[in-house]
Amino acid sequence: MGVDGRLLFLITSLAYGGAETQLVRLAIQLKKRGWDVLVVTMMQPKAYADELEAAGICVASLGIARKIPDPRPILHLVRLIRSWQPDVIHSHMVHANLLARIVRPLAPVNILICTAHNTNEGGRFREFLYRLTDPFCDLTTQVSEAGMERYVRVRAVPRREIRYIPNGVDTIRFRPDLENRSIIRRELGLKNNFLWLSVGRFDIQKDYPNILQALTFVVRKLPDAILAIVGDGPLRPAMEELAGNLGLRDSTMFLGTGRDVPGLMNAADGYVMSSAWEGMPVVLLEAAATELPIVATDVGGNREVVQDGKTGFLVPPKNPEALAGAMLRLMNLPEDERTQMGKAGRHYIQANYSLDRITDIWENLYGEFLAKKRIDDNIHGAEHVH
Repeated sequence: MGVDGRLLFLITSLAYGGAETQLVRLAIQLKKRGWDVLVVTMMQPKAYADELEAAGICVASLGIARKIPDPRPILHLVRLIRSWQPDVIHSHMVHANLLARIVRPLAPVNILICTAHNTNEGGRFREFLYRLTDPFCDLTTQVSEAGMERYVRVRAVPRREIRYIPNGVDTIRFRPDLENRSIIRRELGLKNNFLWLSVGRFDIQKDYPNILQALTFVVRKLPDAILAIVGDGPLRPAMEELAGNLGLRDSTMFLGTGRDVPGLMNAADGYVMSSAWEGMPVVLLEAAATELPIVATDVGGNREVVQDGKTGFLVPPKNPEALAGAMLRLMNLPEDERTQMGKAGRHYIQANYSLDRITDIWENLYGEFLAKKRIDDNIHGAEHVH
């Protein structure tokens, strides 16, 4: 493709979530490689806008604030596309994917690629809408193989129109740092406590009741265990109340957002994820890159990141006893075995999910589709001449 392409990213929102983080990292990498990048959000950004603009990437918002249908944001996007004339539009998350497809007849673009970030993006009606609007999209991608297989199975996307392209992680930003570890543990008031870390929005998908109930089993056996949760969301007050009701007030830390996640991952001894469903969680890639052994529920793309028994343990979802059992198993391992698990995790991530490698894949994909478009245009042009 070269390095003079114009790329418009469209996403539902910008917040501290996995899909948003992935878009931001990819946008900045592609900007460094010479792409002209514009990021458009449907809702007002809550995070990352300053970081993107510092990298020379403009951020525009369609200003959607309510669920009431309003044609103005659609017209705003149409005007943006017509005036900016991107070579590629790459949309992320279900609402942005559907919006990009709907506006394509009104604002034609050479290539439209839509990325789904979850195995389940909201039920059968949305899957029906994916199927209905598929002709307006050149390719749908899924961040996990599990998600891709499910989308084909429920006929949201034909197999020939979907590809698996995983998330990537910056293995320089997320790496072991022993000096930072001791500083942050001291700041958190930790001594010899085993610190479990969990990062994610407080919503139903993350199933925090599962992890809190599991922690009650853990602290009965190993009372020095501490769970730190980084994130915010509508269920946070209820989860803080649940932790209190379960007698976990001294065993939990609710740290909110805007924290130094690479630093906290270095301060932790293990990473735990209790989700009911997932796509390919960026935080698992980040934890593994930081050499954290992981305990996670066996949902979505988690088993593509966690090698069961080698880099961590996988357990069934919605089963606090199983989650607690795996947490205790990891805590009871000799320290050198846990260290070896972490090192194996980082090695696996570097080989398969480094941000540079994933950016290469995306750049090659854009180039492949643009080259195909040019060939098609040349053929059509020749037919018109004759």
